[in-house]
Amino acid sequence: MDFLLYALIGGGAVALAAGQLGPFVIWRRMSYFGDSLAHSALLGIALGMIAGAGLNLGVLVTSLLFAGLLVTLEHQRRLGMDALLGIFAHGSLALGLVGLSLAGGAQVDLMSFLVGDILAVSRGDALLMVATSLVVIVGLRLIFDWLLSLSIHEELSLAEGWPVLRTRLIFMGLMAFFVMSAIKVVGVLLISSLLIIPAAAARAISRSPEMMCLIASGIGFVTVVLGLGLSFGLDTPAGPSIVVVALGFFGLSLAIAGLVSKSS
Repeated sequence: MDFLLYALIGGGAVALAAGQLGPFVIWRRMSYFGDSLAHSALLGIALGMIAGAGLNLGVLVTSLLFAGLLVTLEHQRRLGMDALLGIFAHGSLALGLVGLSLAGGAQVDLMSFLVGDILAVSRGDALLMVATSLVVIVGLRLIFDWLLSLSIHEELSLAEGWPVLRTRLIFMGLMAFFVMSAIKVVGVLLISSLLIIPAAAARAISRSPEMMCLIASGIGFVTVVLGLGLSFGLDTPAGPSIVVVALGFFGLSLAIAGLVSKSS
């Protein structure tokens, strides 16, 4: 049963990091940014296999390059950002699929990359997930005030002399680290759900930004535990099972928020 323990440790660590990042993704309306980064990870996997540099390194380097490019193009006016993100997201996904085919598609378990394979997490994978999640959580704590101010009012942050560009770059870099560690948990197609759904559930029952981050991390952690239990008991894919449990928590949070608003 060691594989289940490693899955719990690695998946739990990733969920805690997702809970810290997710509220900022919602506040800054960056869900499509998350999708674009997640889809670029498949291209990173393909390039890592072709270059023989390792999958994690390929994903990290590609995600960091995409993150920097997205920040650079964020304020361009030639093409709408939603269209640009759509091009990046689907273009990188298509390039990744083609790259995996060229890298030896017969030896690649494509579904494990698309929807995750957390039950295949090894001891080394779990340790890497813990280390990466610590980097994300500590890094986010260091820029928390800057990022919160930027999320509330970017123009005011600029006027007050906050390091806006540096904050955006650091945040996108942390997102890239998260994408690298989350692939085995929920896969490329479902990474954004791990960021958004627990945070959205927490938003309905939170009274402060700090509380929202804390509750989102707690919901994410419990979601991984219950999702793994559901997967193990019903023999369903682990990644989608985790997302289904997260959806249940979101519905529950809306019901609780509705009851609270009626009683007040």
